[in-house]
This record gives sequence, C-alpha cells and structure tokens, in this order.
Amino acid sequence: MIAHSEKEQAAPTWKKTFGFHPLAAFADHGAAGNGEPLAIMLRTGGAGSNTAADHIETTRLALAQLPRGQRRRVLVRTDSAGRTHSFLEWLTAPSRRLHYSVGVTVAEDTQAAILKVPADSWTPAYDGDGRVRDGAWVADITGMLDLSSWPAGMRVIVRKERPHPGAQLRFTDIDGHRFTAFATDARKGQLADLELRHRRRARCEDRIRNAKDTGLRNLPLKGFAQNQLWCEIVSLACELLAWTQMLALTGTARRWEPKRSGCACSRPPGAWPAAAAGSGSASPNDGPGPARSPPQSPACKPSRPADHPKRSLRHRRSNSGANGTPPTRRDSRAAGNRPARKSTPAEHLKPARQACERLRLVNMFISPHWRGCNLHLYQEVANTPDNCPTFLG
Repeated sequence: MIAHSEKEQAAPTWKKTFGFHPLAAFADHGAAGNGEPLAIMLRTGGAGSNTAADHIETTRLALAQLPRGQRRRVLVRTDSAGRTHSFLEWLTAPSRRLHYSVGVTVAEDTQAAILKVPADSWTPAYDGDGRVRDGAWVADITGMLDLSSWPAGMRVIVRKERPHPGAQLRFTDIDGHRFTAFATDARKGQLADLELRHRRRARCEDRIRNAKDTGLRNLPLKGFAQNQLWCEIVSLACELLAWTQMLALTGTARRWEPKRSGCACSRPPGAWPAAAAGSGSASPNDGPGPARSPPQSPACKPSRPADHPKRSLRHRRSNSGANGTPPTRRDSRAAGNRPARKSTPAEHLKPARQACERLRLVNMFISPHWRGCNLHLYQEVANTPDNCPTFLG
C-alpha cells in the first residue's frame, strides 16, 4: 500500500516503495459468488512477509468473525510467506482442528526431489473448471523430502506445466517446465483436486483489488490509528457489497467487481427491464451501464414568447462594432461596459465570507451529478460557528 505523503509509521517496503504492508484475510464464497474481508491488519511498511506472529493474529481475528459452529471447519490458504513453523504449529494444534494449504518455495532440495520423480508418477492436472488441462501435471514428493521438523501429516505436492507462449523462463524452471509447490495436511483426495483447491487461493488477489477500488488504495489520514479505522470502514463497505450481491443478485452479477456493479447500479430508473416493462418503454441498451437517452423531439424545445422576436445573427453582429468587427476598448467605454472588479482572495476574507466564497466556487466547478451532495456539505460548513473546528473532505 503506497503512501504518497508522510504518514505515521509509513516506511520503505520490500517492493522498493514507501507506505504500509498490511495483512488481510478474506472468506471465499466460491466460484458462484464474491468474497468478504474478515480481517485487515495494518502494519508498518518495514514489516516482514513471513512474520508468524502477525499471521497468527490475523487468523485469530478472522476466525472471530465466523459463527462458532463453523470455526473448526476452516481451510486456511496462504502463499509461501505463511509456511513458517510457528504458524503451522499454531494451526495444527489439537484444540483448533484447522486445515491448511500453503505455498512452498522451490528451493534446491525441492528441485533435487523433482528430478527424481519417475515419468509415470506425474498425473494430469485440472484447469479452473475441473477439466483435464493439456500440458500440466502434478506429483507427490512428500517421501523425497526431509519433513521431520514440520508438523506431522504434511504433504508436499508439485505442479509441472509448460509455460504459455511468450512467457519468460525463471531460474527455477527445469527442462523447459515451470514448477510450483504447496504443502497441505489433507489426507484424502486426488492430487489434481488438491492442487486445484490450492490454486483457487488466487481469488484473494481479486478481493484485494476490489478493496483497493473501494478505498484501500490510499490511506487519507496521517495518524496510524486513524488509518486503522479507515481500514475497518473499507472492510465494512466490502462486506455490504458482497452480501448485497449474494442476497439481491443472481448469475454472473454476483461476481461483479465494484467498478462493474457501480456502473450497472447507476442506470436510470427507466433503463431497468422491470421499469421499462411497467412504463411501456424499452431501453436501447441491455448491458450494464447507463442507457443512452433518446434524441430530443422538436416538440420538446422551449417555445419563445410571441412578443419576444428572435434576434438574427446579423442583428447581433451589427451591435458588436463597425462593419461587424469586435468592439474596441473605446466602444466598450462608450457603451458603459467597465472592466469587472477583481475579487478579493478567499484567504483575506472573514470566516463567514470564506465559506460563502467556497460555496460559490463549488457551484461553478463541480459536476451537476455531485452538486447536491457537496452543496449540502458546504452549506453546513457555512452555518457553523467561527470557533468550531471544521473538516472539509
């Protein structure tokens, strides 16, 4: 999370940026729905990615948001930063009965184990729809690694695939194939199903992008505690969007992101199918987004009073100057058109006049769509006493 100004506890991050390094936990609603944030833990920019204490605290806050009867039926999925001894031992404690599926960094011992896997031990992998994917295989290398220091029951599964055309190879790619690994405590299930279940953790990246579009991209306040409160407000907004999609929408609309859903929900009342059927009108646009208004009929144009004749272009030019030329400075003085008086800057006015000046500028420059909201805000500011603190957002 990048900070563009000096904020409390903002520091350089491991991505060579400046800002914060938060941790977030999301509840996955599956392929037919969205997801909701369970916990957002704001941390300083210098916080580590694999800090076990922060992972434990974030998981504890996330479990507290779930119903008590479902806290023992939870699968915790993280990337390779969550594969630490302390965190996995905390998850596998007998009193919690939690399950995990965490990423594994392909190190030298993992590469050596991959080279020893027989060719007939690789089984086809699945794509996102659960069908066999061409050019991808999975294998279990648990018996080829030393896992004595890790919690009992850990399994390490490797995925091998051919990079797509144009992909840049990495140092960990062996024999032209790309390898990824993960660890899990699942005792049952086919390898392809377990690998697909872990790969669906990528939905968390979509949830993070939605949270940034909702207000988590930039922290607006300076204090660290104030920005923590802002994270809670963003979390509440994401929960409202997720549950609104689950309860009020169907089909692909449940997976709309905030930008898409905001565009669809901003359609005028006559553009919705139900409203169009009731009013007898049809919308020319069936997709999401505001429908285009029909062209204006000539009968809808305002009529001019009979005693007010229409001035022609030649008549207007005749008054501008001699032979239709623009009026000169002497003509303006003769006509009594004096130059406008320069307005006094707002900072040199009294507090009451400053509020009125801001209100005038708002009415001049803001768009008509937001005029009612901002006008109401500035009217309240103009009515506040001079000794009251005023915060303008």
